Amino acid sequence: MKVGFIGLGAMGAAMASNLLAAGHTVTVWNRSESAAAPLVSLGAKLARTADRAAQGEVLCSMLANDKAVRETILDSGLLDAMDPGTVHVNHSTISVALAKELAEEHAKRGLEYIAAPVFGRPDVAAAGKLNILVAGKASAVEKARPLLEAMSAKLWPMGDAPERANVVKIAGNFMLATAIESMAEASALTRAYDISAADFLDVMTNTLFASPAYQGYGKLIAEERFKPAGMKLPLGLKDVELALTAGGSAHVPLPLAGVVRDSLLEALAAGDEDVDWSALALVSARRAHLEDRK
Repeated sequence: MKVGFIGLGAMGAAMASNLLAAGHTVTVWNRSESAAAPLVSLGAKLARTADRAAQGEVLCSMLANDKAVRETILDSGLLDAMDPGTVHVNHSTISVALAKELAEEHAKRGLEYIAAPVFGRPDVAAAGKLNILVAGKASAVEKARPLLEAMSAKLWPMGDAPERANVVKIAGNFMLATAIESMAEASALTRAYDISAADFLDVMTNTLFASPAYQGYGKLIAEERFKPAGMKLPLGLKDVELALTAGGSAHVPLPLAGVVRDSLLEALAAGDEDVDWSALALVSARRAHLEDRK
């Protein structure tokens, strides 16, 4: 299948590489062309502009936030350059409001739109083992299915309205954020009594919380391995703020989201820009003055 891929960060590049491995003809575009070089070496075609990447049967995009999606997809004229009937699969984690707007703008032009945000870090994406949430018209989903299956361990259908997939993604990332915050605070408590985070989290992630999310992030916290970041703190803050906005729009209080947002802001205020959001453990440790006890 002829497919375009826009957005070649750690996630997007890994996902596009699996499309190439599956035998698809992939044209890639990224604001920084250097990010495309490894994919070109694998056989991808390089588009000099985003609209040139959108000339295939399906366009996939994996962009950082609402601003990047709006600028690249809506404001650039990209949609007007696409042939009617083309399917756009948007993997970005975006607001519910923007998801609805994108669906409307695609429909006006006779384009198909699917929201397909993903659960999984870059290493999971590279292995083709993502869990992909999928919402959109059934016929469009079927057309894109070979691509989605090449990048995933499982597809999770969420209905016809694209924003439904985005709501699930936002809610899921909110749960991850609260899990990280709780491990950060609890391990600070045990450290104050000379029980290492590693010992404490080894017990918890093999008993009460023996699940991939707790085990993965618990290991990062225990080892204080916050670089390279699979999910940088600013992106974590963005996702928690998306949850708060979605909650406000539906009159759903999310008090824990406010707590986590403030912890993320505190981390960023301390200069922790390029670390993984599991570095919330550093915030809890600083609050407890654990570094002063060494």
